[in-house]
Amino acid sequence: MVPFLIQRMSRYVRLRLRGWRLPLAVAVAVFATSWLAMALLEPAGSDIVDPRTYWWYFVVTASTVGYGDVFPVSVAGRVVGLYVIIGGIVTLTLLFTQLSNALQSVRGRRARGVVTLDLSGHVVLLGYWPGRTERMVAELTAEGRFEVALCAWDDVVENPLPDESAVHFVRGDLTREDVMTRAGVARARTAVIDGRDDNETLAIAVGVDHANPDIHLVAAVRDLGRRESLRYVNPGVQVVQWHTPFLLTEEATEPGITQVYNELMSSGGHGNTYSVRVSTGFPHATFGECQTYFGRIFGATVLALRGEGGLRVSPPWDEPVPAGSTLYYVADKRIDDQRLGAGS
Repeated sequence: MVPFLIQRMSRYVRLRLRGWRLPLAVAVAVFATSWLAMALLEPAGSDIVDPRTYWWYFVVTASTVGYGDVFPVSVAGRVVGLYVIIGGIVTLTLLFTQLSNALQSVRGRRARGVVTLDLSGHVVLLGYWPGRTERMVAELTAEGRFEVALCAWDDVVENPLPDESAVHFVRGDLTREDVMTRAGVARARTAVIDGRDDNETLAIAVGVDHANPDIHLVAAVRDLGRRESLRYVNPGVQVVQWHTPFLLTEEATEPGITQVYNELMSSGGHGNTYSVRVSTGFPHATFGECQTYFGRIFGATVLALRGEGGLRVSPPWDEPVPAGSTLYYVADKRIDDQRLGAGS
């Protein structure tokens, strides 16, 4: 009968006193029973049973610190003190176990991408592609530039970059409002969309624009013809071809650089790239002198120099420019070799 009652009581305690309530209940029970026992067993007038003193004795003893400034004088009182020590150890064990479980639960929920991130001024990367995404994240987080909220689809069950402290994980349907909320899109500086196809990219863009119309939005597409559809969603969106992921990260970190690249690569743009071979007698002997001359006379910008050492993009201004070298420059139109005085 007694074992049955103990079993029933144990089951009741486990069911009713879950979580933080169990260590609290044990501490309260030990405090109340030990105080009552100490009051009955200690000599009359003992300071230890004074309510203003006993709480201090209980905390010090239960935590096994034991300053010894207050202690029971009777043998029975010392037995009660032993009971307090054991009760304190049990309470602390239960407390630390619950704390460990709570931390593990939070860590597990973070790893599964189900918690709401407390970030601002960060980059939200929507879409995960093994290998490709790791390279993009490395660029975005280099030198501690940005924290990244990496949003992946449901088939990515845990954070694929758990060792990257600057990467925070969110999982779910990337077009849904709850993903935008958990990723902190409303507080982000940039959103980079790297969807599975152009239709999904467009749908994600709608969700991002709804959550934060003023965000710097960058989208990778397979068909650049979808650019106008994306601009209908957000006029300021920067569209990059999917097979150039380095442009996604460059645009995310340096807003507007995609337009510069597009302008340079467009034959009808205002800044086309040309080259010229330096002839003998060209009066500008260094890259800096060439840069100044091209800019002042022709409104052009020299980008690179190819000489005996190979191609040098934006070399030092004191870099020599010997005859036979090739200069690469950006200008509205090709500069006539005769005007340039550099030969061909």
